Amino acid sequence: MTTTSRPAGRPVAARLADRRDPVAWLRPLLDRLESPVTPYYLFLGSTTALLLVGLVMVLSASMVTSLSSDGSSYAEFLRQLRFAGIGLVGAVVAAQLPVRWWKRLALPSLLVAMGLQLLVLTVDSLGVTVNGNRNWLKLAPGVNFQPSELIKLGLVLTGALVLTAKRHTLHRVLHALVPFVVPLAAGAIGLVLAGHDLGTALVLFGIVAAVLFAAGVPGRWFASAAIGVGLVALYFVRGSDNRMGRITNWLSGDCTDPNGVCGQSVHGLYALADGGWWGVGLGASREKSGWLPEAQNDFIFAVIGEELGLPGTLVVLALFALVATACYRLIVRTDDQFVRLATAGAMAWILVQAVINIGSVIGLLPVIGLPLPLVSAGGSALVTTLLVMGMLVSFARQEPDAAAILATRPGVVRRSLAVLPGRRARRAAGSAR
Repeated sequence: MTTTSRPAGRPVAARLADRRDPVAWLRPLLDRLESPVTPYYLFLGSTTALLLVGLVMVLSASMVTSLSSDGSSYAEFLRQLRFAGIGLVGAVVAAQLPVRWWKRLALPSLLVAMGLQLLVLTVDSLGVTVNGNRNWLKLAPGVNFQPSELIKLGLVLTGALVLTAKRHTLHRVLHALVPFVVPLAAGAIGLVLAGHDLGTALVLFGIVAAVLFAAGVPGRWFASAAIGVGLVALYFVRGSDNRMGRITNWLSGDCTDPNGVCGQSVHGLYALADGGWWGVGLGASREKSGWLPEAQNDFIFAVIGEELGLPGTLVVLALFALVATACYRLIVRTDDQFVRLATAGAMAWILVQAVINIGSVIGLLPVIGLPLPLVSAGGSALVTTLLVMGMLVSFARQEPDAAAILATRPGVVRRSLAVLPGRRARRAAGSAR
């Protein structure tokens, strides 16, 4: 009589351990997240996905207005596509730069950006005012550039450079403030506020705070700084009747008139309500047809919610969460203080701007007027954001452990290709026949 042996499975102890651990199925994923190359691939994947989502949604959100203003439904999309191409070239170049080059570019990038912003304010033939904000520089007929976007990158790099050099003296107020906060950051933010761009100034405040916090500046100082920032914001809010009306109505909960000061917020909520759970379908938004101002820019998240429903909005939120995860992983893993501080500043740039934009759309914040990073239409914002994402890819791929792993990947490809017969092998095989 023959007996068949039962195939060996996993040890009983291991199976019992899995039953006791309800999240055992997550362990492989968590182990993968611990890999040194995780930030590198998260940056690449999330940036690519957000850019593709943005291009598709800019096309959908702008078709009606582009047809009426430019005579072509694809005019705004083609402009955004050109800027995406420029930004991708810049991102590829940025991803190849070593850390020492980012240190060299730090102060020059901030000073050049401040000079361009000063040019916007002082030369009437070059400064362009958009929606009450004078923050655009006319480069050529129909081609404008926003220097305040470059100021963001300059502050990230300069803050990381200065605070790294002064890491052992940051417990003293004077050393923590000079020269990064005063005069560099204060001067840059002052120039932006002089153009009445409160939204960008808030992002710049966030960048400065994040870099200081990551550098180890004592937390008790941030309370005083928050009061000062609040007073500055209040001053500039009171200086604009439109901005004051929107914030007053938001605070009072009176943002219900679709034709009033809060009309943009109301129509944004209408768009999200129309989308419901599953959306009305890509390209089928009704609010973008003249009802929702800046549908392809500040309120593109509302169009995403209307056309793609809750899944579409959750995908966008998840992609920004992946960017935050990659930044956090890089911050805690790196031994380079400059990389740590620059990554913290870039993280604040992307997340603060995204939170303000999405918060404005869903009614949690007053409408301030900021694009959604990598998604909204806008050439200056898209190019500079792709540059900073390229910088983060550069940092991630140059981490020692990650660099060692990535260096083996081409070798694996070459070894795989080596099994294919080359020309010499094919000739030898032919002659043997």
